[in-house]
Amino acid sequence: MTHALDTAHYALRACQERVTVLENVRVARDTFRVRFHCPQIARRIVPGQFVMVRLADYNDPLLGRPLALYDTILANGDGGAAVGIDIVYLVLGKMTSQLAQFAPGGQLDVWGPLGNGFAPPSAEHLIMVAGGIGQTPFLALAREALGQRPYGDPPRSVARAPRVTLCYGAGSKDYLAGVDDFERLGVEVCLSTDDGSAGHHGLVTDLVDQVIARSPRGRVVCCGPERMMEAVAKTTHAAGIGCEVSLETPMACGIGICFSCVARVRDEDGGWDYRRTCVEGPVFDAERIEW
Repeated sequence: MTHALDTAHYALRACQERVTVLENVRVARDTFRVRFHCPQIARRIVPGQFVMVRLADYNDPLLGRPLALYDTILANGDGGAAVGIDIVYLVLGKMTSQLAQFAPGGQLDVWGPLGNGFAPPSAEHLIMVAGGIGQTPFLALAREALGQRPYGDPPRSVARAPRVTLCYGAGSKDYLAGVDDFERLGVEVCLSTDDGSAGHHGLVTDLVDQVIARSPRGRVVCCGPERMMEAVAKTTHAAGIGCEVSLETPMACGIGICFSCVARVRDEDGGWDYRRTCVEGPVFDAERIEW
């Protein structure tokens, strides 16, 4: 699969802004959506890219954290240019625990957009597979695929997908975040939970198998736990359809300097080498990942 954004220098186009929190609201158990005004980043960012976020004037934690674009915010409702972004995050460690306490008016240091993002949607059926907090990169991608909003500067050229499906799995219904947001776009949402409290009682990969069987001409994008992505990659390989995975490798710098986020990626000659998830990724062709 040839990636439309295949380059090793995304960080050269990034910018840094000190931003003010406009909203920081709980959307599910231990899950929040933070919104801030950042016109330069919002204008350039495309689905699947991320920003590094650091708590302004805090020394602990010292480093920023990578958080994926959830969606852009437009001036004048839906009729203006992109002027801000939404990020959805799960409270896991010190940084996100502190961020969850931020009220409107709090300050963040943000740099981006970073990473390559998803290739523009081009299939009759876009199938998005998410586990845990892996749904966060998909709202903007679904909106773009359905022809509801352009992204990037200049805007990407995208062929509208007649059908978009989200297969979304979590531990329980309490952790399912943003389901209403996807449904409002017209996305078909298929849910699974480990405890059976919502949707299918079992793994999200069970749903993927069913959806692919009904739609052999689809294209899959996937984000979540590595074992889940590996299973989806095996399914799509067997079905002969394309699959992109967005890796959740821990990062330190986000701009390719520290080499702390490397993943094993196959070369064209059949060997493999380490690639920086923050620069060459986070989105990779699933066929190229050395799981």
